[in-house]
Amino acid sequence: MFSSVINPTEGLTLESSLICIITAIALGLLAAVIYRLNNRQASKNMLVSLMVLPVLVQAVIMLVNGSVGAGIAVMGAFNLVRFRSAPGNSRDICYIFYAMGLGLATGMGYIGFSIMLAVAVGIVLTVVGFIPGLSQDRISAKLLRVSIPENLDYCGCFDDIFEEYCSKANLIQAKTSGMGTMYDLKYEIVEKDIKKEKEMIDKLRARNGNLPIMCGIMPSNSEEL
Repeated sequence: MFSSVINPTEGLTLESSLICIITAIALGLLAAVIYRLNNRQASKNMLVSLMVLPVLVQAVIMLVNGSVGAGIAVMGAFNLVRFRSAPGNSRDICYIFYAMGLGLATGMGYIGFSIMLAVAVGIVLTVVGFIPGLSQDRISAKLLRVSIPENLDYCGCFDDIFEEYCSKANLIQAKTSGMGTMYDLKYEIVEKDIKKEKEMIDKLRARNGNLPIMCGIMPSNSEEL
């Protein structure tokens, strides 16, 4: 079951190549599905990357198998790709390594091991993704930006409103704006009832003198590696 389908004496054949390619494509689709199930805000670019990455890594491993020089050249190419890439959050990078691991296993011809790896890690990622407290808080968390005049002390000025409408409210940034005439505050909040969001914003507007307020989804790059 865990033996390679690639015969060391014969090298790559059409049959073994097709088996590895089809397996890598199928496992890439599985990785994309698992990522989509655990991430409601999954982007199309990330899903396509997870689908294609295993078969690309598998093809590279097959081509450089047994060639030290080619392996070093490929390693340098991967480093260039890394420096041309924007940093992502830790969860997305984990999925990228997951897809690369599947491509590496299929590229070496270990089909049974690659399938077992895909299923085992996929189950772990799915279970962890549905455990309350590990993922739900991040999914439901929102970024609240409130502008206040300079004469208003931002320390605790909205605590009573947050206590009424939010189960969690943390001040993550305070910045001056408008040539020092205003403060731009950023909060990470988790609302008790999303249907009362307008009611909460109306009370914040009454407190901050009807200055701009913005409430939206937390940026996905808040946990970078």
